[in-house]
Amino acid sequence: MDKKGKVYIMGAGPGDAELLTLKGKRAIEEADCVVYDRLINNRILNYARKDAEMIYLGKGNTEGGLIQDEINETIVKKALEGKVVARVKGGDPFVFGRGGEEIQALFENGIEFEEIPGITSSISVPAYAGIPVTHRGMARSFHVFTGHTMADGDWHNFEAIAKLDGTLVFLMGIKNLPIIVGDLIKNGKDSKTPVAIIEKGATADQRVTVGTLENIIELSQEKKIVPPAITIIGEVVNLRDTFKWFETTQLFGKKVLVTRDRRQAGEFSNKIEKMGGVAIELPFINIESTLDKLDREQLKRYSALLFNSPNGVREFMNKVEDIRDIAHLKIGAVGSKTKELLEGYKIKADFIPEEYLVDRLAEESIKYTNPGDRILIITSDISPCDVDKFNSIYNRNFDKIVAYKTKRIIRDKKEVLSNLKKVEIVTFLSSSTVDAFMASIENDLEAVKDIKFASIGPVTSDTMRKYGLNVDFEAKVYDVNGIIEAIK
Repeated sequence: MDKKGKVYIMGAGPGDAELLTLKGKRAIEEADCVVYDRLINNRILNYARKDAEMIYLGKGNTEGGLIQDEINETIVKKALEGKVVARVKGGDPFVFGRGGEEIQALFENGIEFEEIPGITSSISVPAYAGIPVTHRGMARSFHVFTGHTMADGDWHNFEAIAKLDGTLVFLMGIKNLPIIVGDLIKNGKDSKTPVAIIEKGATADQRVTVGTLENIIELSQEKKIVPPAITIIGEVVNLRDTFKWFETTQLFGKKVLVTRDRRQAGEFSNKIEKMGGVAIELPFINIESTLDKLDREQLKRYSALLFNSPNGVREFMNKVEDIRDIAHLKIGAVGSKTKELLEGYKIKADFIPEEYLVDRLAEESIKYTNPGDRILIITSDISPCDVDKFNSIYNRNFDKIVAYKTKRIIRDKKEVLSNLKKVEIVTFLSSSTVDAFMASIENDLEAVKDIKFASIGPVTSDTMRKYGLNVDFEAKVYDVNGIIEAIK
C-alpha cells in the first residue's frame, strides 16, 4: 500500500445515459472501483471493466448526513489501497452534489484527484421538458437554488430572490415546496407566475406538472409528485407547449427488456433510448468464439463466401490473416447489419437477399457462381444452415464453418420476475433467447400474462408460440431496426 491510487469525482448527467461525457466514460472504463449513486442511469455502469469493484452508495430523499461520511471514507479507503476510483454521481459534482466535501477528504489524505464535470439537471432537465432556462425578451438570467434548508435551519433570502427577473430553479425542493411558494408570494412574487415541476427528468418516466405559484401546491398534491424532481419558476415555462420534444419521441415511456448478448445489447438499447424509451438489459445468451486460425489454402478453393450474421463477420475478420486471401471471392450477406459491418472492414457485399434467411442467401449465391463451385458459409452452432440440403438442391458444393456458439444463460427466476416488473415489453432477437427465458421462468406463463412480447422474425415467433407466448409485435425486416419499427 505504498502507492496511492487516484479518484475521479465525476458527474454522469441526468437520466439519459447518452448525456455522459466522453471523459466520464473513459474514467469509468479505467477504474478499478466504481462508487455510484441512485440518480445515474445504470447502463452507464456497463462501461466498467468486468473485474471492477462496484459499490452502490445512494441517498434517498435525504440531505446526506451519515451516508456522505461513508462515501468519503469509502473513496479514501479504496484510493489508499492503490486503486483508481470513479466516484460517479448524477448531474454535476459541484452543483449541490457535495463533490467539494469528497475532494476535501481526498486532499486531507494526500490522494490525487480529478473533477470531471457532468451536465447539471438544473439546465438539462428543463431542456428535456421543453423549457429553456433563458430566452431572449423573457429571461436574461437563471438562478439555481437548493430546495433544502441548512443543517442549522438557515433559509434563503427570499426578499432578494422574489425580486429577481430571471428564471428560478429549485433542486431537491419537493418537501419544502409550500415554504418556497409561500416565501416567494409573501415577498412580492406575482402569484400568477408560471411554475413547472419535472419529475424523473430525462428518463422514460419523466412527468411534467405545469401551474402557477397560486395553484402548484394543490396540483402537486393531486398528482402525488415525488422526488427526484426540480421546480422551474418563471415566464419561460409558457414556452413548453411549443418547445417540448422529448415526450413526443416515438417510444417515450416504453420500458423494454433487452435479452440479447451483452456485447450486442448496447446498440439495441441506445436505439430504444434515443427514441425516448428505457432499455433494461438482461442477457439470456452469451456469444463465444469457436473459430481457430483460418486455413489460407482452403479459402483459395472457394468461389463465394457467405455470412448469415454480424457475429460471423466479426469472428471471421478477427481470424483471417490477410484480407487479400478473400479477394477472389464473391461475398454474400444476410441483413442490413451484416452488410454494414462488412463495409466497416471495407468489404462490399455482392448480394443480399430480400428475405433475411440463410436459405435465401444460399439460393442467391447461385446467380454469382458456376456449377460445381465451392461455397463457404460462416455461421453459428444453432443456425438452420443445412449444407446437405443446399448441395442436394443446387449444383454447387456448400461447406460451413461454425465461427461461434450461442450459450444459453439460465437465470434465477426471482431475478427475471423482478426485472419484468420494470418493463412492458420483452424483446427476443433469436430462438435461443426464448429458450433460455422460458427455462429461467420455469415455463410459468401466468407470471408473464401482462407482458407484451416482440419477435425479430418468423423463426423466433414460431419458438415463442411453441411455449405458449403471444407474439404481440413481429419485425417485418428481421433486424434491430425492424423490431423497433414493429414496437413503434
